[in-house]
Amino acid sequence: MEQEIRLTKLANCAGCGAKVGAGTLARLLDGLPVRRDPDLLVGFDKSDDAAVYRISDTLAIVQTVDFFPPIADDPYLFGQIAAANALSDVYAMGGEPKTALNLLCVPKAMPDGAVQAILRGGYDKVYEAGAVIAGGHSILDEEPKYGLCVTGFVHPDRVLTNAGAQPGDVLLLTKPLGAGILTTAAKVDLCPPDVLAAAYARMAVLNKSARDAALPFRVHACTDVTGFGLLGHAAELAQGSGVHLTIDAAAVDIPPEALEFARMGVLPEGMYRNRRFAEPFVAADGVPLEVQDALYDPQTAGGLLFAVHPADADALFAALQKTVPSAQRIGTVEVYHEGPRITLR
Repeated sequence: MEQEIRLTKLANCAGCGAKVGAGTLARLLDGLPVRRDPDLLVGFDKSDDAAVYRISDTLAIVQTVDFFPPIADDPYLFGQIAAANALSDVYAMGGEPKTALNLLCVPKAMPDGAVQAILRGGYDKVYEAGAVIAGGHSILDEEPKYGLCVTGFVHPDRVLTNAGAQPGDVLLLTKPLGAGILTTAAKVDLCPPDVLAAAYARMAVLNKSARDAALPFRVHACTDVTGFGLLGHAAELAQGSGVHLTIDAAAVDIPPEALEFARMGVLPEGMYRNRRFAEPFVAADGVPLEVQDALYDPQTAGGLLFAVHPADADALFAALQKTVPSAQRIGTVEVYHEGPRITLR
């Protein structure tokens, strides 16, 4: 039954490309009251990946929620990717997932077998993370959507945020870009099956290994690269940390097929939203347009972006090379003076 339905044809947007743009989100949240609580270590006012609340001197909980329309036609694979994407927010905070709740929207006519396959994909990925699914909520909707609300644990002194980068830090990235471009090309049957399969396989990889590799080192800041693209999330990190980033565009792993589709203008709508938000913060003189497009491309279940102490960068980079889909040393952190927050070279 799962093979009789193409999930991506049931939705207008795919994966994290369906996210409300960062600029629009900031405008919607502006002015909302923020309750101050000394134990709320990270809240929604910080544009971070998850909330962190201190329970004791040695324990804090990490909470996040993430769901989206189908990024893949295969229901089981969609469930895996959606779960990996939601779990990633906990890893980006340095935490360990413990429990998850399903969030499921299904059309009335969707076959039971497809719905069960989505849930099975999510269950399997959560169990791979060492966590458990404890319940959830489902509603009828014209478009299918799936994701998780995840709770994890972290030591209050070991929380990673997107606001701690320091001048001198080295930027490391753990997955290739191009997911949004490749899945957009797939919607119009342009992406070669082997290229698409490789992209899906990367999306389904948990960021657990990246987080585990980073724990012994002095990582000052971390964020996962998802719907706002590399430059959107990097801009939030630079602003939150009060620093300037220099990113070597040539060092970023972008599949050649994604660059070719970008040259052809095969681009997701989310790329344009991300560009509108982040471009004012970016100096990109001399960087080809298709490369810029890939750097703004919305990712689904993308990698972790670390800002690590320069004395630890080589060791962490070596550790990541053994465990993640694509370890990349992509830039540095400097003192911010004025002008753009990010310089591409």
